[in-house]
Amino acid sequence: MRILVVSTPVGALGSGRGGGVELTACALVAGLLARGHRVTVLAAEESVLPTSCLAAELWTCCGSSQTSAQHQQRSAAITMPADGLLQAFWRRALLEGPGAGFEAVINLAYDWLPLWLTPLAPLPLFHLVSMGSVSEAMDLAIAELAAWDHRRLAFHTRVQAEDFCLPQAPVVLGNGFDLDAYGFCAEPEPLLGWAGRVAPEKGLEDAAAAAAQLGLPLAVWGLVEDQAYAAAVEASVPAGTLQWRGFLPTNQLQQQLGHCQALLNTPKWNEAYGNVVVEALACGVPVVAYRRGGPGELVQHGLTGLLVEPDDVTALAAAVAQVGAIERRACRAWVEANATRAVLAERVEAWLLAGLT
Repeated sequence: MRILVVSTPVGALGSGRGGGVELTACALVAGLLARGHRVTVLAAEESVLPTSCLAAELWTCCGSSQTSAQHQQRSAAITMPADGLLQAFWRRALLEGPGAGFEAVINLAYDWLPLWLTPLAPLPLFHLVSMGSVSEAMDLAIAELAAWDHRRLAFHTRVQAEDFCLPQAPVVLGNGFDLDAYGFCAEPEPLLGWAGRVAPEKGLEDAAAAAAQLGLPLAVWGLVEDQAYAAAVEASVPAGTLQWRGFLPTNQLQQQLGHCQALLNTPKWNEAYGNVVVEALACGVPVVAYRRGGPGELVQHGLTGLLVEPDDVTALAAAVAQVGAIERRACRAWVEANATRAVLAERVEAWLLAGLT
């Protein structure tokens, strides 16, 4: 098929500002290319595709970034900058897409506009929903589209899909990773890890508190979105507890992450999936996570990690003390069976074909 993949209007591919959508986009494109599809990626200006995606055509647009729904109140109205990147994406997709011969368009961004456009568009639009319920307006748009044609929607996990009013069982795709990019590490160091955007909804303060209780350093990887929040978390624990490692490309991240005894995953909201959970497992690192959202569905309790009740820092620290009983090769094996690029691409292809019939 000839497929257009529309990235996030929050930031350029490769910048880290797009969070997990960036990883999903690259994995999906590489997987679809490997299955023989012709893929074009529509992304923000200055976007960079990884080597695995260089066979794809890259279209770029300029404009102001869209504010992420997760940084607004649930009742907030839908707003778009006058020169918004979001509008630029969909103007180009719908005006140039038919002439380019696209048979399907996959939207990866959590935005109201492409959902609203779907019944009116001259091309079949499909949406891989990247978050759980954070906006009343988005909840309504997803419910209305599901009622019009539920086949146009897919989700990363079942627990994410349960946030929304859907007339039928959801299409669940998971996510995909290039396992060649993640080295297995059998022997950990006395180090804990945490990865994600450094923002309040990610719950870094709980991971920091657990590390402090255990007297272990906590390596923190990710883009610092909220400097004041990061400073407050650092001030809440003894000096030296946190090791700020920054946002790293996959190759550097996995080299460091693999040495951790465990990855702590402490979201304060309903994560749709949990890419960092799978990245850790791919390196052989067990995950200790709150039983909340996607990570609570991904982590196989007692096999690839341990789950504790949300917001219970004492239980989090106690679980970390038990991760030595987890077989690190079992962590890697779970990813090989459930979350490769090939697995994701096969699922997406089936989703598109079903929706086009």
